[in-house]
Amino acid sequence: MREYQHHWKDGTPIHFPLGKIVCVGRNYAAHAEELNNPIPETPLLFIKPASSAMYITRPLAPPRDQGSVHFETELAVLIGQPLSAATETQARDAILGYGLALDLTLRDVQSELKTKGHPWERAKAFDGACPLSPFISAQGLSPETLHFTLDINGERRQTGDTGDMLNPVVPLIQHISQIFSLQPGDVILTGTPAGVGALESGHTLSLSLLPDPERDPALFVETTVV
Repeated sequence: MREYQHHWKDGTPIHFPLGKIVCVGRNYAAHAEELNNPIPETPLLFIKPASSAMYITRPLAPPRDQGSVHFETELAVLIGQPLSAATETQARDAILGYGLALDLTLRDVQSELKTKGHPWERAKAFDGACPLSPFISAQGLSPETLHFTLDINGERRQTGDTGDMLNPVVPLIQHISQIFSLQPGDVILTGTPAGVGALESGHTLSLSLLPDPERDPALFVETTVV
């Protein structure tokens, strides 16, 4: 199990333990379409355990014996207050920070699981399946207008805009809190846009979080695949 602790962009530790990582699938219509998946009527939720988290800046060494490993770039939302059956106002107020994450997926394993109607954890919850960036403060940022990108070896592969989400950030957090409680330190992965693909050795991944796409990123991280 990899040791992991939330940090701010400047390296200051965030003294909330990581409890769980709640993920939403198919939250961008174009991504659902690229994998020939139907768009769900309600948020499609699954959980990655804390043991799946790792620092995104460390080299990625995904499993090589279980078929293709896909990258899925996502906006990560750090929860800073307890939430249970929250209102939208409470959900918004509980957002402590924003970061970036890779929802690494054993795609061949997932496809087989889906065919059998089985849960996805074997494909989504393995050690190292959730590389996480440092976080930036949510203060002054609107969750409705955030942008993020992924470049691989200098080529743009994914572009996300929270305005394109089928389930926007705040209503999504509110919905999750109706199902199970959220605690400070929990992380919400809000879904990936179109453009997912296989990781290969030698890839350099550059991820940016942009409150305004016309300005420099508020957060930029790089990682490599070994």
